[in-house]
Amino acid sequence: MTNPGRLAVIGSLNMDISVAVRRLPGPGETVLGSDAGLAPGGKGANQAVAAARLGGAVRMAGCTGDDEFGLTIRAGLAAESVDVSGVRAVAGAATGLALITVDDSGENTIAVAPGANSMTGEQEIAAALAGPCDLLVASAEIPAAALASALAAARAALVPCLLNLAPAPAQAAALLRGGVDWLVVNESEAAAVLGRPVSGLADAGRSARALCDLGAERAVVTAGASGAAWAGPAGAATVPGLRVPGVDSAGAGDAFVGALAVAVAAGLPATDAVRAACAAGATAATRRGVQDSLPRPAQILAATGITWPLS
Repeated sequence: MTNPGRLAVIGSLNMDISVAVRRLPGPGETVLGSDAGLAPGGKGANQAVAAARLGGAVRMAGCTGDDEFGLTIRAGLAAESVDVSGVRAVAGAATGLALITVDDSGENTIAVAPGANSMTGEQEIAAALAGPCDLLVASAEIPAAALASALAAARAALVPCLLNLAPAPAQAAALLRGGVDWLVVNESEAAAVLGRPVSGLADAGRSARALCDLGAERAVVTAGASGAAWAGPAGAATVPGLRVPGVDSAGAGDAFVGALAVAVAAGLPATDAVRAACAAGATAATRRGVQDSLPRPAQILAATGITWPLS
């Protein structure tokens, strides 16, 4: 890219503990697994890595503990050319942990212990917006109050914001009332915000329009392998999913958000940006792991036949 978008990401930084299982366990059930792994993660960190691998100039803001996991996470981000000067190591705090199980079909369940992420606040917001920024990317594994402050600070600084409500907090609708340039949610997150079930690509399109009515200028609702839908001032469209041999969907959502952020910051039209993000998400689903699965342009081409539009 000759003019990469300048992105600031505020969000979570976790260490992921993942286990592959034949099928996901039910309540009270123990399922034996294999291929246990320990790797850096967290939605904020994952989205920062995803954007950096696709050409964005990325600055990360958030909190880790002052422990070995925190050191590993910060070193991994720096190795991806992500600016970590806005990542604070909180004395006496533990780095966040995510427990991930992935079944044979690629479906997953994730439980998160926030740890130091719960201390994300004004210091991190100031760090995120301290330098030139074309787009602020914020995700919801940090306190809702910090998200609200980050959105307000971005509006005051005239910086566009992409908000990924994953997971959707109880105050989700209130977060949208102040306005947000781009909102990204999946079906379950859209359902939590709208208070009704959301299922399938057509319903994703209807839900995107409803989310715009709540305050999002543009809303994107992803529907897994079926694709994604968006709505906004320029219209609305559904983008069908890409057929790929999925093995692990754990990193697909973060790949989608990171790719969408780079495409938006570079000025792509909405449908083209969502299509590019779908290609990145589909590619991530063909590989195991979370940050390990986040693709580069050549991998998107190999998996989907689509040339990353900014390479």
